[in-house]
Amino acid sequence: MKDFAALFNAVDQTTKTTVKVAALAEYFTTASEDDRLWTVALFSGRRPKRAVTTTRLREWASEASGVPLWLFEDSYAIVGDLAETIALVLPPVESDDSGTLTSWINALRGLKDVDDTARKEFVLSAWQQLGGTERFLFNKLITGGFRIGISQKLMTRALSRATGRPEAEMAHRLMGNWHPDDVTWHSLIEAEDASADASRPYPFYLAYALEDGPEGLGDPSDWRAEWKWDGIRGQLILRDGDYFVWSRGEELMTDRFPELARAADHLPPGTVLDGELLVWQPGAEFPSSFNALQARIGRKTVPKKLLKEAPVVLHAYDLLEWQGEDIRHRPFAERRALLEEAAADLPEDAPVRLSPQHQFTDWAELATLRETAREAQAEGLMLKRADSPYLSGRKKGDWWKWKLDPLTIDAVMIYAQSGSGRRANLFTDFTFAVWNGNDLVPFTKAYSGLTDAEFRQITAWVRKNTQQRFGPVRQVTPHHVFEIAFEGIQPSPRHKSGVALRFPRMLRWRKDKPLQEANTLDDLKEMLRIYG
Repeated sequence: MKDFAALFNAVDQTTKTTVKVAALAEYFTTASEDDRLWTVALFSGRRPKRAVTTTRLREWASEASGVPLWLFEDSYAIVGDLAETIALVLPPVESDDSGTLTSWINALRGLKDVDDTARKEFVLSAWQQLGGTERFLFNKLITGGFRIGISQKLMTRALSRATGRPEAEMAHRLMGNWHPDDVTWHSLIEAEDASADASRPYPFYLAYALEDGPEGLGDPSDWRAEWKWDGIRGQLILRDGDYFVWSRGEELMTDRFPELARAADHLPPGTVLDGELLVWQPGAEFPSSFNALQARIGRKTVPKKLLKEAPVVLHAYDLLEWQGEDIRHRPFAERRALLEEAAADLPEDAPVRLSPQHQFTDWAELATLRETAREAQAEGLMLKRADSPYLSGRKKGDWWKWKLDPLTIDAVMIYAQSGSGRRANLFTDFTFAVWNGNDLVPFTKAYSGLTDAEFRQITAWVRKNTQQRFGPVRQVTPHHVFEIAFEGIQPSPRHKSGVALRFPRMLRWRKDKPLQEANTLDDLKEMLRIYG
């Protein structure tokens, strides 16, 4: 664990990307292969399952440190991270650890087979052996939450430097449903046949947001435009007589969309499509709202009734592999032409459709088209340079998302809750309400959108204007109005207001607006009627 702790300190104590990459590259060169493999797994979200409940960990840490549980809980609320809180309250010790990262992970995974007494004995013993950063990392491993600020891009750069292989190849190798139990360092990173796993997707190419309009992009004829659909981005892979569906978040979703299996009836093996998963009713001009798709997202087994009520299609907008050949290096216009050729003979009831491109002669014409996006259940437009290759990750220059301005509503803050991490001493999470007659009805929560200075101002006000406390939540005097921005609205019987918002955030603190001029529940319901 000492080598892994040294790596963590090296990347945690600098903001310079070059220093982080150098530290990671050295570790990937010098550490044991098993430790390297687990490090890549941890940094890419493949962490071991939680071995002990957080309730037990808090109780044991309180007991081992002599800190009363109520004081430990208050400390946790301020620190905002359980692993760090435990590491801080326990008495300091000199590290007496010779175990490797892999040996500690294997020991933790073995806890599932023992009783609570044995688990407690193991954890207390580990806390006595491990000091400083090693103890903190052990706590991270045991809680199953391992986010320490190493991006996938940074890790692929480090692997590229350590192995001498291209970054794009490293990014591709790390995609898919692999686990350290099923691969070795050599088979994952170094073996020549990195495409042996038929289910492996390609890294997704991500667009930058276009903030000020497309006029600065140059000649409109160099660009292609299509709807930015409001669905789930996914790759459909047809290889070796099977099909696989991957989300942008590297989640294998094949079982959730069984209707896509029929794509193999119309497209040849060795085909990989990039597109949008949408609920689309037969004969409908436009897709259903995202709300309809949500019914499918959380279901790993889909009943026949739901398949009929919410049929999913893939609207394909790019072709990444054709006849078994990776064609991502080819220009977008060429890939698109091949995609159109492949989709030309698809029957109307096929589970794959071609996402249409929009014809335009100038930017003004495209701006007019963009304003109609919500009518098509789209979020705006995608702009792609005709000669752009399909890259990996977020690259600026060739792909842009030109989204519609968000929907907005003015609401009253009625509850406040403290944040976590560096904002643990500030109130940052708020509940908002609209008027229904003389009553304020809560309808959404938001925690982003204000500056640090504004969070400090509202925190000082909350402390002076608290009416009641409910655990970490404070009910405050209705006074402040905020403009809430959001991307969509849908009915929700679980909410008192009857509506739920998508991606709500605070756009502005309306200090100029009196409490009585906030919007009403009727205003929300009218927005639901128009945009829901």
